[in-house]
Amino acid sequence: MSSHHRRDYRRQPSSNFTYVSPCVKYLIFILNFVFWLFGGLLIGIGLYAFVDKWQLTGWVKLDNVYDVILNISLVMVIMGAVVFIVSFAGCVGALRENTCLLKFYSLCLLIFFLLEMGIAILGFVFPHSMQSLLEENFTDKIIHTYRDDPDLQNFIDFAQQKFRCCGLSSEGYIDWSKNEYFNCSSPSVEHCGVPFSCCINATDLSSRLVNIMCGYGVQNLSVAEASKRVWTSGCIEIVRSWAERNLYTIAGIALGVALSQLFVIYLAKTLEGQIDLQKSRWAS
Repeated sequence: MSSHHRRDYRRQPSSNFTYVSPCVKYLIFILNFVFWLFGGLLIGIGLYAFVDKWQLTGWVKLDNVYDVILNISLVMVIMGAVVFIVSFAGCVGALRENTCLLKFYSLCLLIFFLLEMGIAILGFVFPHSMQSLLEENFTDKIIHTYRDDPDLQNFIDFAQQKFRCCGLSSEGYIDWSKNEYFNCSSPSVEHCGVPFSCCINATDLSSRLVNIMCGYGVQNLSVAEASKRVWTSGCIEIVRSWAERNLYTIAGIALGVALSQLFVIYLAKTLEGQIDLQKSRWAS
């Protein structure tokens, strides 16, 4: 039989055939829907805390970038908004098969991934430099605003109790001399003291009550004497030491997060390619 009489029996795609994989499409949708809800929750909690603080103090200081970074409720709102917008783009992009939204989504994930990797590398390679950078840029500002921001105060108290530290820098408990309430020249009853969260035994075992005066007058004592009543090392140094002791655990978690992000980026790019193939099929 001559070649021009041969019939092509190759199966042609049916009219219902699609290059877009439902598994990839709905996996991206479900993952981003969960994060979309999480972003909305962060925004809600952050706004509630921000408004509550506004009503409690009557003002919120936002003069510079440090005021924004140290405002925990505002940071929650900003983080929630970023997660909400990016995950919404992923949700709608996957559900509506919109390549523009998917490109925006995968680009955002790539930027987050590179930022996280950059911070992680700096932290692992230059831990002492990172410690010095944090101490120089944040110690004074955090100590100064301790009593001005209830959310920040609660966070500092939690960190000092959790990590058994006092102050932030290598000066340790002496950092609190920079606060207007704990400074030795202050007329406050707390002068020359430190917050109760610095105390080794802040809670009375019999009454279960917190002794908020346990840190009074500690700055007048030598390090040896003060160490009998309060933790004397700065929190940044303690956290760095804790991170070095748990380096493999932290590295494993960081690697897991990084691989998860790369996998989601791969899924998004795969879906983009499938949508482009389907569009080219329709065009032909």
